[in-house]
Amino acid sequence: MPEMRFHIRWPDGSLERCYSPSLVIKDYFAPGESYQLADFLERSRSALTIASARVAARYGHPCSLALGQLARIEAAGGRFLENPDARVAVEAFDE
Repeated sequence: MPEMRFHIRWPDGSLERCYSPSLVIKDYFAPGESYQLADFLERSRSALTIASARVAARYGHPCSLALGQLARIEAAGGRFLENPDARVAVEAFDE
């Protein structure tokens, strides 16, 4: 399966390099765009859940790396939930 990395910038300016085992991320995010935090978290849940399911369909087990990445995104995003204007920027894709 084609895997990819996507680079994000959190509301505090910190950068994170994220992993997906599938190019489905491209259906949910665009480089150079920023997303309201809740929208970003929902898009991440959808995309990484689909990516993990694609791995399960092919190899018979979900992708622990995709699910781990989702857990890290959710934990990091939780730091900004009190800020209603928080946005997450998608900086770039690496394929």
